[in-house]
Amino acid sequence: MPLLLPSSLYPFARPFLFGFDPEHAHELTLDALARTQNTPLACTYAAPRVDDPLSLAGLRFPNRVGLAAGLDKNARCIDAFAAMGFGFVEVGTVTPKAQPGNPKPRMFRLPQRDALINRLGFNNEGLDAFVANVQRARFRRGSARAPMLLGLNIGKNAATPIERAVDDYLVCLDGVYPHADYVTINISSPNTANLRSLQSDEALDALLGAVAEKREALAHPHGKRVPLFVKIAPDLEQAQVEVIAATLRRHGMDGVIATNTTLSREAVAGLAHAEEAGGLSGAPVREASSRVIAQLRAALGKGFPIIGVGGVLSGADAEAKIEAGADLVQIYTGLIYKGPALVREAAQALRRRGR
Repeated sequence: MPLLLPSSLYPFARPFLFGFDPEHAHELTLDALARTQNTPLACTYAAPRVDDPLSLAGLRFPNRVGLAAGLDKNARCIDAFAAMGFGFVEVGTVTPKAQPGNPKPRMFRLPQRDALINRLGFNNEGLDAFVANVQRARFRRGSARAPMLLGLNIGKNAATPIERAVDDYLVCLDGVYPHADYVTINISSPNTANLRSLQSDEALDALLGAVAEKREALAHPHGKRVPLFVKIAPDLEQAQVEVIAATLRRHGMDGVIATNTTLSREAVAGLAHAEEAGGLSGAPVREASSRVIAQLRAALGKGFPIIGVGGVLSGADAEAKIEAGADLVQIYTGLIYKGPALVREAAQALRRRGR
């Protein structure tokens, strides 16, 4: 993660930052962002938000570049990321109960390919702490004409048997619902045992049916119908993508996020850390992500919201995601390798490209 540096200086500072263990550097940065957000020091990473509004899933996004979930798991730094110019920020994944995640070390850089491998395992402080942090964020309090949007990403605890996974998702949906602009159902992390089995036909049907029913029960008392997105993996065959697309439509989901990290190591074979267990992100997942996006667009048709994520490290990469069929893009690993300037670069590229 970038530390508190003007965007123009980040390329010079990156070698120093990469001298730290990746997870240690990540935590140091989040601590710094949490301390400095909403203070004068935020000017060291703040940038004007590119104005490129898009209405999608009943929401008005101020621009089409978002932060992917996984970077700010506990929702501690929402205002700091808002200051970087994102059109929307997604935080989590949160689980009902706090959990430590997998044993360390569990994050590895592959700088030759602008890539990361992580097996963090939904490490987070639990739903109550997460919601408290969301409530403390101030980004909605200003008079901005198009305020940043907030997505809240939910999952299951590692200790919850997969056959009881639905229970965890419903607990999380109940907790985050009042505070979210949209909610993402994460069924595609490779670092929680059996989680990706929820992408199969019957399991996905049961999960989304239960989630949709819960959303309808929450909509009236809260006075709003929060959009639901589903985040899927890149390691899917076309037939699987088509089944997922049909299931999303059948249960009234509002959009899909494509994709999470990959288990494939073909693009990094022979590199140090390439054989570490976990999900691979960054440049090597770019092609697989775009392939799934294109398959989703073909299956879902025009108008169904798709957020493209995976290997966005430049404005051109962001444009390629849109060309593949996405409406919006998210970044994560690109922020680590390119720094905060990537947010504005990608947003400007998409504004120039038009819709």
